[in-house]
Amino acid sequence: MAASPLKEEPAPEDCSLLPLVYDIIKCMDKDSPDVHQELNKLKTKIQEAREQIVAMPGIGMSPEQQKQQFENLKEQVRTKNELLQKYKSLCMFDIPKS
Repeated sequence: MAASPLKEEPAPEDCSLLPLVYDIIKCMDKDSPDVHQELNKLKTKIQEAREQIVAMPGIGMSPEQQKQQFENLKEQVRTKNELLQKYKSLCMFDIPKS
């Protein structure tokens, strides 16, 4: 089996911005001096999200290339499923039914 050109990425972090926006609004309502700190947190979170987007596999590919990659992967899955069904039908494996 050939190695996939797409490497496995770690699970993305939570990119929810709403809690940060809520904290900013809350600080503004209270005329708190912490509003700049909260704004910096929001800016940092947006920058992290941008970095994650740039690092996504396939982001440099055109939509046509992505579609072709997707079709190739679908074909691989279909072929592997057919092979799996063929091997199962050979009765070589005793598969207990739960």
